[in-house]
Amino acid sequence: MAERFDVIVLGAGPAGYIAAVRAAQLGFKVACVEGWRNPKGELALGGTCLNVGCIPSKALLASSEQYENAAHHLDDHGISVKGVSVDVAKMVGRKDGIVTKMTKGIEFLFRKNKITWLKGFGKLAGSADGYYRVEVAADGAAQVSEAKNVIIATGSKARHLPGITVDNALICDNEGALAFDSVPARLGVIGAGVIGLELGSVWRRLGSEVTVLEAMPTFLAACDEAVSKECWKLFTKQGLKIELGVQLGQVSAGKKSVKLSYTDAKGVEHQQEFDRLIVSVGRVPNAGDLGLESVGLAVNERGFIDVDDHCRTAANGIYAIGDVVRGPMLAHKGEDEGVMVAELIAGQKPHIDYNCIPWVIYTSPEIAWVGKTEQQLKAEGRAYKAGQFPFAVNGRALGTGDSDGFVKVLADANTDELLGVHVIASSASDLISEAAVAMEFKASAEDIARICHPHPSMSEVMREAALAVDKRALNM
Repeated sequence: MAERFDVIVLGAGPAGYIAAVRAAQLGFKVACVEGWRNPKGELALGGTCLNVGCIPSKALLASSEQYENAAHHLDDHGISVKGVSVDVAKMVGRKDGIVTKMTKGIEFLFRKNKITWLKGFGKLAGSADGYYRVEVAADGAAQVSEAKNVIIATGSKARHLPGITVDNALICDNEGALAFDSVPARLGVIGAGVIGLELGSVWRRLGSEVTVLEAMPTFLAACDEAVSKECWKLFTKQGLKIELGVQLGQVSAGKKSVKLSYTDAKGVEHQQEFDRLIVSVGRVPNAGDLGLESVGLAVNERGFIDVDDHCRTAANGIYAIGDVVRGPMLAHKGEDEGVMVAELIAGQKPHIDYNCIPWVIYTSPEIAWVGKTEQQLKAEGRAYKAGQFPFAVNGRALGTGDSDGFVKVLADANTDELLGVHVIASSASDLISEAAVAMEFKASAEDIARICHPHPSMSEVMREAALAVDKRALNM
């Protein structure tokens, strides 16, 4: 007889493993299905984020920033360094060590919370007697388990372009770009989105000549226009060559390089040759081969699983969270959905305000925002006020040498309620949390302006921007 659980989670990425942990905390008998194998062939928890996404990319970003500081910026502090070099193998090894530590940490959480790890790839196989059947395949064999509730958290994968074969040697997606064995002299990046800019920045700092090719006519269109303009100025000044409005032509891989043709926004044809090419054109949900039809479900025209505001599917007792459903493909969004669903199953009444989920791009400086952009508010016809304050006059930013960027605060013109906050700064990913908390509590710009912020600190710029909403910034 198949083993029965209260909850089975398909996928152990951030959304899935957090859902499993929270369900176990609530007293349920929980299993989590995961068949990911790392480059050594070992089974590993954590999904894309921990293995080949958020965590390893941030480790390499940190290493590349250390190198750039030593090679180019320590002299500003009166520190002379000669003979700075890069050991890519050691750098990648450090990244791999961090990944292993994190994934082993999830194994510990599973043992601590008595979560059963069903090792393999799972799919739904119908239902009977009030239980859903989940078939888990591994090494040519299949095992069937049953659960009253199933949470689908199978994540996403890199989108590939037709006619461009990704081999993760010369032509890479995010996985291959995190495992280069040397610094490519000439690096091409297709796509000027989050992943493309982050990975392009890593290898640019380490010495690559980086060309980013973007099909869209605008740069960072999801950002507030003031942010995207500032980022364009900073990134191009750093040395990233960014072409917008590009139409790709033929891409062909040789033995040691990749040749690429494209037409620019003015209609001029170009031929380029790169030592490595990164394809970074978004991600698509891992919603295929899940046996959805066996329980009366299907993906929509965009490949996502349809859910309501509480991540319920049309099948009672089946939920879907994270990258396989609507909304931003952000690990923290998936984690919050995992917690929400586990608590719903327990009869609680959780909710998520999706407008208060922060976004972050881990370039240098970082970009972060929460809520609406100015162009969105204009399109809605919403009356608003804006306040902006630069880090260039902040004492802590000048002291650390991180004075690029600003904070921009948008508030309702009548009620002063915070509608959006946008940050460009070396620590934007941390600074944006204050704004997210304030917006969750429906705070006003005046609330942030009246709160005492530590001096000297980068956070003072958040307060000054809130003060600037009413044209009363104190230090400018």
